[in-house]
Amino acid sequence: MREESNAPEFVKENVDFEACYQGQPFLAGTDLAFPVAPWDIGEPQPALVEATDRNVFSGDVLDAGCGLGENAIFLAGLGYRVTAFDCSPTALVRARARARECGVQVDFVEADATRLVELAGRSFGTVVDSALYHCLGAEQQRDYAAALHGVTGPGARLHLLCWAVAGEDAAVRHPMGVDQQSIRATLDAHWEVLEVRTAQISTALIRDELTDQGIALFARKGVGIDLGRTAVDYRGRIAGPAWSVSAVRR
Repeated sequence: MREESNAPEFVKENVDFEACYQGQPFLAGTDLAFPVAPWDIGEPQPALVEATDRNVFSGDVLDAGCGLGENAIFLAGLGYRVTAFDCSPTALVRARARARECGVQVDFVEADATRLVELAGRSFGTVVDSALYHCLGAEQQRDYAAALHGVTGPGARLHLLCWAVAGEDAAVRHPMGVDQQSIRATLDAHWEVLEVRTAQISTALIRDELTDQGIALFARKGVGIDLGRTAVDYRGRIAGPAWSVSAVRR
């Protein structure tokens, strides 16, 4: 069923991701909180795994907006030298612990994605962005594209996965979704977009376990879910419409 949203005005720049990882309200003036971050699926995103199967990574890898570190840990396990950054100290503490448990080495760095001053002087060959880009406002996205350009070398590749804008009749609608044209326009100054493909982002939400109450809660957060029509991944987790973007550094 679809639950109509009475969500507060959703402004990307007002989301507090540190609060999200601490289970606290993530929008000022609301009681909206995630008991578990719905993007924490406990493993790398399937779209990232598929990308590594195509051998499109080279050089040192930068995981942008690494969250709890599953993508970075996966890549390190494949033998890549990985640096991963996030703005949330809580997420990074947990990511470091997970990496130790998995016996891999990842350099986790707290950084502002729009500046990346902590990575000045570095030159990465590949950037992986799994669900960071759509979290940024339009001006932040432009600054982010420039910041990535500043910490990558000639010919570096960017692999970006983000929520797509979905129509009112879509089975899953995310308030942070972006359109393909804006991605191309924003990246163009620093990155040549080679391909934009339709894809899916897996969430931590198991379709068969989601209740009407849960759907109503997500509607309050601006997330629309039509449970009878949602796509699921190989583990039965709800998957939503996304863009998979490949670009090369100008």
